[in-house]
Amino acid sequence: MSEASTKNSNDRFIERLREQKENLRQCQESHSLSSCLSCPSVLGCPTRQSYVKAVYESMSKGEGGDFEF
Repeated sequence: MSEASTKNSNDRFIERLREQKENLRQCQESHSLSSCLSCPSVLGCPTRQSYVKAVYESMSKGEGGDFEF
């Protein structure tokens, strides 16, 4: 993969992460929360699940598989 196409691919994951982070921030703000952990719907929340997925994808660059912290 060329450097330019790798950069474009990385940009796609970063942009999705930014979008999901903003969605999460708006949700927290609309519920007057500073953290998802204070929300009673934290475990089943689709907004939070989308954000976590975007974080994972941005770190793994869509390669899937195992991820080491």
